[in-house]
Amino acid sequence: MVTKQYTGTPDEQADLRRADSLGREIFSDVANKWALLIIEALGDRTLRFSGLRDEVEGVSHKMLTQNLRMLERNGLLVRTVHPTVPPRVEYTLTEAGQGLRATVDGMCEWTHRWFGHIEDSRRRFGG
Repeated sequence: MVTKQYTGTPDEQADLRRADSLGREIFSDVANKWALLIIEALGDRTLRFSGLRDEVEGVSHKMLTQNLRMLERNGLLVRTVHPTVPPRVEYTLTEAGQGLRATVDGMCEWTHRWFGHIEDSRRRFGG
């Protein structure tokens, strides 16, 4: 994987409004349904790949693998390989991942709170 080089001040690089900012790239990485669901599934736990696949219903092997690698690359989870036969691999959120989890929890709460309102609105629009 090639790492893109960013220029500008740290404030410019964190600016999500700039198309060429590292902040926008990070936001794009983590603001996808699978990443958010993986973060929510991990919570305070350590899970193996199969446990995550069971928790995140509908995710394919490929999408789970890609998102786990991306989350690890961004420092949001730690992948631990235990030297057993076969190798046992576990995933745990880092401190940064736990910080993002607080935001994901808030989004889940928002969804539960406004579910009925959104459902009613969709019905008015025919689906």
